Amino acid sequence: MTLPDYAIEAKGLVKTYPATKTTNEMQALKGIDLVIPRGSIFGLLGPNGAGKSTFINILAGLCKKTSGTVSIWGRDIDERPRDARAAIGVVPQEIAADPFFTPRESLEVQAGMYGVPAGERRTMELLNALGLGDKANAYVRQLSGGMKRRLMVAKAMTHNPPVLILDEPTAGVDVELRKQLWAYVVELNRKGVTIVLTTHYLEEAQELCDQIAIVNRGEVVACEPTATLLARMDIRNVVVTPEEPVTQAPTLPGFDTKLRAAGAFAVSYRTGQSSVEQVLAAVRAAGLHIKDIATEDPDLEDVFVSLTSAPAPIDA
Repeated sequence: MTLPDYAIEAKGLVKTYPATKTTNEMQALKGIDLVIPRGSIFGLLGPNGAGKSTFINILAGLCKKTSGTVSIWGRDIDERPRDARAAIGVVPQEIAADPFFTPRESLEVQAGMYGVPAGERRTMELLNALGLGDKANAYVRQLSGGMKRRLMVAKAMTHNPPVLILDEPTAGVDVELRKQLWAYVVELNRKGVTIVLTTHYLEEAQELCDQIAIVNRGEVVACEPTATLLARMDIRNVVVTPEEPVTQAPTLPGFDTKLRAAGAFAVSYRTGQSSVEQVLAAVRAAGLHIKDIATEDPDLEDVFVSLTSAPAPIDA
């Protein structure tokens, strides 16, 4: 069987929610064109209300699109809906597991829903891989929040889908559990599983994702390899450590400043408009004596803010 070039392909995808007695008609997705390469770790980022969850719900069959086409693993969701849904596992933001089941029972039921024969189920393999083997026979209600979140990942993988969608998978999870979860996700990706990730932890996306799409107000405003996305930003930071630590970032005309640890502060500037020398001159003009400086390249947060902070269009 020939594998598809794209794990997910959306063309002209529109979702419009009709007006109700209390709300106006709302277009959540405005003709999205998006292709997610097979075998990648793909970041889908955007502010709250940007349309990310609507897009995921359409993929999962939980929301009906208004127009456009979507294929998952080469299977059109209209022409082959069951096959398309069988090709993805979705880890939702909300924890959805019966509190009176054990993790073993939860995975067995999930596998049965996808028609996985008893002899082909990987219940204990998945539980062990996610550090839940010793909790296989405990009730789900007895698990911690982090364990429940990992159980959701295991449930999504019971039918061995080639595409795994993680919708804010580390929300509320401590640092150590996040590391364990990402180690498992990266290993899945090495084995050929395509990962689609939404997260508000931008440093995670920057570290993990091969490619990132940023969605804002129902439109894709950027979709590029992570390194390319970062490289096209002309914002740089100068981190200034003054002789006397400051307790608030100074106001420097023409520059944005942010307080850093240990009494230092960062000054952002655009390379096409200013220079490090001009930043340092502004710092001295503010009456501050410089002890040390360091320069920083932009990170994903800078890119994200730049692409999503434009004012909303005014309706005619």
